[in-house]
Amino acid sequence: MTATEVTPYRSQAGPGHDGFAQLVRSEWTKLRTVRGWVIALVLAVLLTVLFGVLTAVGGMISCQNGPDGVAQSGAACRQVPPLGPGGEAVTDSGYLVHRTLAGDGAITVRVSSLTGLYSAGGGIDPNAGTSGMTSGTQPWSKAGIIIRQSTAQGSAYAAMMVTGGNGVRMQYDFTHDIAGEPGAVTPATPRWLRLMRSGDVVTGYDSADGVQWTRVGSATLPGLAANVQVGMFAASPDYVLTSTSFGGSSSQGGPSLATGVFDHVTLLGDSAGGTWSGALTDGGGPFGQALGPALGFQQSGGAFTVTGTGDIAPQGGQGAGRPAEESLVGVFAGLIAVIVVAALFITAEYRRGLIRLTLAATPGRGRVLAAKAVAVGGAAFVVGLVAAGICLPLADHLAYNHGQYVLPISTATEVRLIVGTALMFAFVAIFALGVGTLLRRGAAAVTVGIVVTVLPYVLTVASVFPAGTGLWLARLTPAAAFAVQQTLVQYPQITASYTPVEGYFPLAPWAGLAVLGGYAALALGLALLRLRRRDA
Repeated sequence: MTATEVTPYRSQAGPGHDGFAQLVRSEWTKLRTVRGWVIALVLAVLLTVLFGVLTAVGGMISCQNGPDGVAQSGAACRQVPPLGPGGEAVTDSGYLVHRTLAGDGAITVRVSSLTGLYSAGGGIDPNAGTSGMTSGTQPWSKAGIIIRQSTAQGSAYAAMMVTGGNGVRMQYDFTHDIAGEPGAVTPATPRWLRLMRSGDVVTGYDSADGVQWTRVGSATLPGLAANVQVGMFAASPDYVLTSTSFGGSSSQGGPSLATGVFDHVTLLGDSAGGTWSGALTDGGGPFGQALGPALGFQQSGGAFTVTGTGDIAPQGGQGAGRPAEESLVGVFAGLIAVIVVAALFITAEYRRGLIRLTLAATPGRGRVLAAKAVAVGGAAFVVGLVAAGICLPLADHLAYNHGQYVLPISTATEVRLIVGTALMFAFVAIFALGVGTLLRRGAAAVTVGIVVTVLPYVLTVASVFPAGTGLWLARLTPAAAFAVQQTLVQYPQITASYTPVEGYFPLAPWAGLAVLGGYAALALGLALLRLRRRDA
């Protein structure tokens, strides 16, 4: 009898895929098959877009040309501020005493006095001129020397100046500011200023005695014309007193004047034999007609007295127009919907006892939690990406058509706003998942998620707390993540309300988002510890 060799059976089916990717797919299937959760995620998109659209169309601008003019609204009333060399909205007003400088050269002056007037009563009487104004300078009242491309608003420039409360400064192209000699200017303590041009480079110097000079800084002004305007100027920003209360802030104040006295004026280079001319760079601004007689310059021998109002600086806060992030005001509503879904994504399994089946099928509890985080975080990221990608251009377009000037932003900034918002949605979802795993109760997890992530933002921008407290909340709570949406820049050389009430967050964009990411990581880490130490 011959033994028969038996061939072992080999299944033709491929090996099973029970890796992490399969686990994520399983969790994603759970998420997408619950109709209520899908509806809530769609609602997150709709709420974000709806709030953005409402703010855009609700800001219709109306205007009328004089008391007998025709009332208009929308695009006909849009006011476009001058733009600086970098494309930013700027204020470019003051009184300029100038002449043409051909090629390289230098201007040197001594400033022996800087005085001023300001109106604290909310404006001035058009028929009273400076009557009733208070003596004094603003911290950024300024008088000095300047080299600029032309007299057109927004022209490239470099200037050396004395200020009312910030010493000598070198400023150029509106956004740049370099500190020089500190201290106030008086007849007993004058300041000497010098600007030297060499090609596209302008260098600023200051001196206490006109003998020993200190280099303050240099500015490169690309494409500076051969013939430029050089001279003396005076400007003074409005006096503003801001008070903050529940629901917002209010400001009152009025115009101010600065008067600088210059002597020992020396101009080196080819000035084409011209004479000094005076000009208001923007017609004197909104108070030009009333203050007109006080603005201008007087020349007596070698001394010049120049009086101006306004400012040469970037526009700060929201006074320049509508910032792009205002279109994303509805993000907080979208986040609430995401928190509900992410918290219930885990607490529903605890409530129904299904978590036992999940952990039995995949004993690695850390892998289960990680897969849930990837699934719900990824879904929230897509929701945020779609919501911001639709809302930002749509609301900006509607706002522009309703007469609001939308501040321009670069493509990189627009991408940061959209992608940063999507990451905010993802981090909030992961945080809510972690809280749900810790508390294991849907209502409690949703409440904690909203209170910790959304409520600080709402309370801060609603000005419930003093400005200092609001800034700390915007640093230390998950509300810091809204910094990733901001486009407003804090400039030290202008006075503005740099608080969340005005749309400004104190941390850098990605640093603010990292704070929320830290909260999400902490919640997920604590959730993992509890999941491992306590049975489902």
